[in-house]
Amino acid sequence: MFGELSEFHTWFEQRKAANTYHVSIVGLDNLDGWEFDPDSGNLRHRSGKFFSVEGIEVTTDHREVSSWSQPIILQPEIGILGVLVKRFDGVPHCLMQAKMEPGNINLLQLSPTVQATRSNYTRVHRGNAVPYLQHFLAPRHGRVAFDALQSEQGSWFLNKRNRNMIVEVEDDVPVLDDFCWLSTDQLRELVLAENLVNMDSRTVLSGLPLRTPGDGDGDALHTTQELLSWFTEAKAQYLLERRLVRLVEVKNWIRSNERISHELDLFFQVIGIHVQASNREVARWSQPMFRPTGRGVIAFVAKWVKGTMHLLVHARTEPGTGDVVEMSSTVNCDPDNYREFGADQRPQFLDLVLSTPPERVLIDVVHSEEGGRFYHAENRYQVVLASDDLPLDVPPDFTWMTVDQLSHFVRYGNHVNVGARSLLTCLTRSRAITS
Repeated sequence: MFGELSEFHTWFEQRKAANTYHVSIVGLDNLDGWEFDPDSGNLRHRSGKFFSVEGIEVTTDHREVSSWSQPIILQPEIGILGVLVKRFDGVPHCLMQAKMEPGNINLLQLSPTVQATRSNYTRVHRGNAVPYLQHFLAPRHGRVAFDALQSEQGSWFLNKRNRNMIVEVEDDVPVLDDFCWLSTDQLRELVLAENLVNMDSRTVLSGLPLRTPGDGDGDALHTTQELLSWFTEAKAQYLLERRLVRLVEVKNWIRSNERISHELDLFFQVIGIHVQASNREVARWSQPMFRPTGRGVIAFVAKWVKGTMHLLVHARTEPGTGDVVEMSSTVNCDPDNYREFGADQRPQFLDLVLSTPPERVLIDVVHSEEGGRFYHAENRYQVVLASDDLPLDVPPDFTWMTVDQLSHFVRYGNHVNVGARSLLTCLTRSRAITS
């Protein structure tokens, strides 16, 4: 435990110095243990485990374009993202890990207690066991405070889910070198620091109980039942058709020995990396990664209604979304990808977010995305306060809900997408909702 955050930062720097890491970009044809299938062109690990890169064709009536094809990650196994909680002098603390992920810009970030795919924790790689895993597998000791299957980035994963868990324990827990206890108040400060608290931590922490129990309807513009009906209507009304295709059949993408990229150099690339790390389950490995071509924007437009902060939530479709739409932030995109589009094809409310003056920006922090699959993927997470003249009447695939209401939906899988969960953690751990 740390009395002051300065002590944590000293410890974190010591963990960086205590271990050695090296990540280099290599050609896809030079990945050790990975190969392109000679018929389909799909990129797979020789074990048949971990994940594969394949092709998908998408048709929808709920995006800026109606159809496209792209590479996508298939990782059907369900991993565990778990945070261990213990009270010290009545104050809840979370056991966090200083974990290296090869895709992180700064390599080392704060991870959950356990962050492991099924292939990892069943030791397909024949590496070391995952510490603290026993707390998150039945039978376990401790009280489960949060347990939900949550989606990951639907733009790059097909139907990918991880089990997000928070388990509270009373017994003493030995603290290994790369782990530390942080109070929830300390995490409130750290989550607003750039590229420090990783995506997996942010999504789990979004499941921490808020100030008030229940649905949080209170002074809300809509009841929870009305919001559920809005969400169900969107899932029933909008079209999302997907078809897996061979990677060699994906249109408008160029494959070379080095990488796979879009012909307009937009969206993302599939690259290869080689990794060496002194404190991971295995000391060295190779893998493909998705590298976005620009920095994204994930933003909520907020508005005070009847004295309560409301967020403008979007029923958003992604190619890998499990059930047509999920509850998303108002804006979730890379603005550079729309430079070739006309004004009528730009995401709704994007220009409002980008033009918001600094005095109306409540949250503004850059965070990395999942560093195990995405290379140097960053998003600018923002909450912007709308001007008084923004109407409460919004397009049908948007709705206003309170912070408590959205947090309530996090407790159910495939309701709130990963970007919105991350941003919700930044917001609920800040003081903006009570200012």
